[in-house]
Amino acid sequence: MSLIPSFFGGRRSNVFDPFSLDVWDPFKDFPLSNSSFPKLSQENSAIVNARVDWKETPEAHVFRADVPGLKKEEVKVEVEDDRVLHISGERNVEKEDKNDTWHRVERSSGKFMRRFRLPENVKVDQIKAAMENGVLTVTVPKEEVKKPDVKSIEISG
Repeated sequence: MSLIPSFFGGRRSNVFDPFSLDVWDPFKDFPLSNSSFPKLSQENSAIVNARVDWKETPEAHVFRADVPGLKKEEVKVEVEDDRVLHISGERNVEKEDKNDTWHRVERSSGKFMRRFRLPENVKVDQIKAAMENGVLTVTVPKEEVKKPDVKSIEISG
């Protein structure tokens, strides 16, 4: 048990853990109500804080990213140096209201980027990505591991 209080939302995180993607939000406890922030800004904050799950199955590594409201054209999946999976996305929204006496334009944008170092046993040329209901699924197939030949040796005695 820690005697030092957590100033980062009570969540444990480790700066040395490559899977710890906690993002510190300096305005989280700011004394303004949520109604004072534009709705567009709140939607884009969901994109900026996109979470990615990495699951390993016997056949593949499966990455699932929650990217609500993004279209597949706004998301990029790339492989760098044959070993680093790079998932990124960006959304820019502009809402314009006009009246006889005023003109208002609200602009909002959000970006996210996650990188994962892939293991050596993957087929980089067969990576597939699909997007459905705001969830991006990236499947990275594994190479078949060749089992070593086992030879029985008789013990003389």
